[in-house]
Amino acid sequence: MDVKLIVGLEIHVHLATNTKMFCGCRLGYDDPPNTNVCPVCLGMPGSLPVINKQAYIHSVRTALALNCSITKFTKWDRKSYYYPDLPKNYQISQYDLPMSEHGYMDIPLGDGKTKRIRILRAHLEEDAGKNLHEGLGHSQVDLNRAGSPLLEIVTEPDLNSAEECRILAMELQKLVQFIGASHGDMQKGHMRFEPNINLHITEGNNTYKTPICEVKNLNSFRAVEGAVAYEEWRHLEEWKMDHDFVMEKQDKQNRGWDDVKKETVFQRGKEEAHDYRYFPDPDLVPVVIDGVWLEEIKSTMGELPAAMKERFISDYGLNDYDAMVLTGDKATATFFDDAVKAGAKAKIVTNIVTQYGLSIANEKQVALDQIGVSSAQVADLAKLIDDGTINSSAAKTIFEKMLTEDGDPKSIAEKHNLIQVSDTSALEGILDQVLADNQKAVEDFRAGGKKAPKSRGFLLGQVMQKSKGQANPKVVGDLLDAKLNG
Repeated sequence: MDVKLIVGLEIHVHLATNTKMFCGCRLGYDDPPNTNVCPVCLGMPGSLPVINKQAYIHSVRTALALNCSITKFTKWDRKSYYYPDLPKNYQISQYDLPMSEHGYMDIPLGDGKTKRIRILRAHLEEDAGKNLHEGLGHSQVDLNRAGSPLLEIVTEPDLNSAEECRILAMELQKLVQFIGASHGDMQKGHMRFEPNINLHITEGNNTYKTPICEVKNLNSFRAVEGAVAYEEWRHLEEWKMDHDFVMEKQDKQNRGWDDVKKETVFQRGKEEAHDYRYFPDPDLVPVVIDGVWLEEIKSTMGELPAAMKERFISDYGLNDYDAMVLTGDKATATFFDDAVKAGAKAKIVTNIVTQYGLSIANEKQVALDQIGVSSAQVADLAKLIDDGTINSSAAKTIFEKMLTEDGDPKSIAEKHNLIQVSDTSALEGILDQVLADNQKAVEDFRAGGKKAPKSRGFLLGQVMQKSKGQANPKVVGDLLDAKLNG
């Protein structure tokens, strides 16, 4: 028996605009309930929607980053359904003429390879409001989110594991944040994921396809991976118990994810397109994007994370892991790039950024460029390490001092007596004293054998201790070897 998991992913991305999709209401995710509403997003009779141009530009930029073709003419459609958080009883969306289609995204796999996931379409629509149920004996409706600009990205069913689904979700978050199309804050609901899942089971000469189910409104990468993995297990168990558990004999389902029990639960039968009674919205004009406007949008794209990662590997000689970490967000990638372009060695800057900078940024919950240290300062710090002026432990201290003190790294190093001693005449006195005080270690080294490396390391450590860590270990090592072998 051969079992193949088939998953297509729908991703809903809140776009980083100041106002809603078809009205001037402010987008404030933390504002008191039902304070950012108006007759348009409340669906009042006679109110007329107006398209948010910036939302459309964000959508085009995202579609271009996903290698989609941009539709030059697209219209708006009404998708009719009733739900308490949808005041108009329909959602303005794009049905048969989406603003983009037929793209792809390459995702990294655990074995170092990449996999191409095809993008069926990306279309623009408005979001519904939010229903609140938890801890209440009743439901509440907050319409602040109703009418928010929402980009729906739909993949082809090219995903074949729960891990691939999680990776794609993470890569999409990084992409939309990198190009500034969305804040991508999962806790605020800026991104939601809905996998469509079934199995293709081959037994002998027969292939069985289990019914497609869609898990709704997943808002974390862990939930995406967990829900897909659970459904993979559930489908196989259902089919083993009943070989009629196939799409020809079973209806599609919408299911929800129970994050406590780590299992999906049935919600309702899945709707088909005809259930929504799509028809063109009579209140909105179509969008026509000409070549000039499209080129103008393309000019604002900048370098995408995948291209920047490859450049860091090819131009700066970084390994795949370091390049991946440094391109995890645009602020970090730009900070690193600027420091290297200022003349510092890439590997040294990598160590400073990943070992000191990102740790502090995570602790403060801010971007790297907001911790209080500039890329120019990091470049200067890296140069001090490279030319032997300071050692790595001093570099850490200097970096931390730069957060609160004015001045360049060298002046801070001098102020706190962190300059590395490389003067041979100054070091020889310390070294001669160490050799005189540790004759047994000297004899063990000169005797050779297994004790020699350990004895050398001990003597080197004694010099560093007596110099209070300021001696240049390379210079000390050269002097030590000359005296021991002389």
